[in-house]
Amino acid sequence: MVKGLGAAPVRQVLLSALLMAFAATSARAQTLRAVVEADYQSHLADLFDHFHRNPELSLAEYKTAARMARELRAVGFDVTEGVGGTGVVALMKNGEGPLVMMRADMDGLPVQEKSGLANASTATQTSPITGEVVPVMHACGHDVHVTSLVGTARYMSTHRDQWQGTLMLIVQPAEERIMGARAMKNDRLWQRFGTPDFALAFHVTSRDRTGLVNVSEGSPYAGSDTVDILIHGVGAHGASPHRGKDPIVLGSQIVLALQTLVARELPPREPGVVTVGSFHAGTKHNIIPDSARLQLTVRSTSPETRQTLLDGIKRIATNMGRVAGLPDDKLPEVTVSKESVPPTNNDPELARRLRKVWQQKLGEDQVIDKPSQGMGAEDFPYFTSNPKIPSVYWSVGGTPQSAIDTEADGGDPVPSHHSPLFKIDPDPSVKRGVESTVTALLELMGTE
Repeated sequence: MVKGLGAAPVRQVLLSALLMAFAATSARAQTLRAVVEADYQSHLADLFDHFHRNPELSLAEYKTAARMARELRAVGFDVTEGVGGTGVVALMKNGEGPLVMMRADMDGLPVQEKSGLANASTATQTSPITGEVVPVMHACGHDVHVTSLVGTARYMSTHRDQWQGTLMLIVQPAEERIMGARAMKNDRLWQRFGTPDFALAFHVTSRDRTGLVNVSEGSPYAGSDTVDILIHGVGAHGASPHRGKDPIVLGSQIVLALQTLVARELPPREPGVVTVGSFHAGTKHNIIPDSARLQLTVRSTSPETRQTLLDGIKRIATNMGRVAGLPDDKLPEVTVSKESVPPTNNDPELARRLRKVWQQKLGEDQVIDKPSQGMGAEDFPYFTSNPKIPSVYWSVGGTPQSAIDTEADGGDPVPSHHSPLFKIDPDPSVKRGVESTVTALLELMGTE
């Protein structure tokens, strides 16, 4: 008990102290919101419009990277371009403290925009993969990500009294082809710029209403493997099937047998996907070909599940070949592509820590923990898995509540990511992207 004070006065002193602390926290949150609002109106809105009108394909984000480098240099960051291709790394050292990384991806998709928006993309670009000229669109919200990263940089640069340490901003290419993060890592990213103590990223989503922050302690994105199966056969006339070994029949048997992997080899509560997306064989009605090809995508949320699925695919393909009577030198060949990516797994303790501060600063009703309904993949784990870096990947809602209500009432559905109709409400999405990122950074690097 404080000397000279009774129990009631002590409680009043403590209550007053708590109220003052709460008022200071609220004022700081309001200050952040006001700064971001002003910056959006004066700079970020036009910047988003520029990025949305001028998307670029994976591995060819030259103008986007140059604009991002210019924006980050303008507010005092030490910027290095050309990391892992078109990647950009921006550093700001502000005294002693942790090294914290925040990543934004910047590539668009070969999709013709049909959103009906006034600033809909009409851009075309020569594909670095096919050499064809294709339409390009930000059909996954990466324009929100890079605009929010600039907003974050502008806030952190002008409020250095609120944090200390080193802030690393990464502008990543080729996320849509799950190649960019690995390319930057292979370009000696950590050796050149330092290994972060924490790593952060977010994705805008059309599934949630604008402003909602969704953070999970588990796996917000699945791991993805691209698998090819080459099926050998013995060609013959279609009227004499007994003279050959039909790879189309064998391929069909393999496709059906693969459906048992998730249904019968994974625990019922363990997610997994094995999808055959392509089956190519033959040239004519009456010819049994001598080969067939299957293309698969495989999704998992743990290393154990991934291994179960990949081992099962090889076992099924190989032994169905034996069932068909193929000799060992003609058994199906299974190839796992190097484009594979591990699951995105949030650090549970860090996720809880950030959820708490987001609830405090953004509001309890603005933060949710909703498991993903799909098995989409991300290449962010290439940054965080080797060496293991505590990381959190969250999502920010980008669809107005009115559009969600319309869908619920039987009206037009909310367009999904990668759809030509995809659209995000940029004002609240970009601002909440900045607010959630700055709040997380100040929690990890703050001086208070």
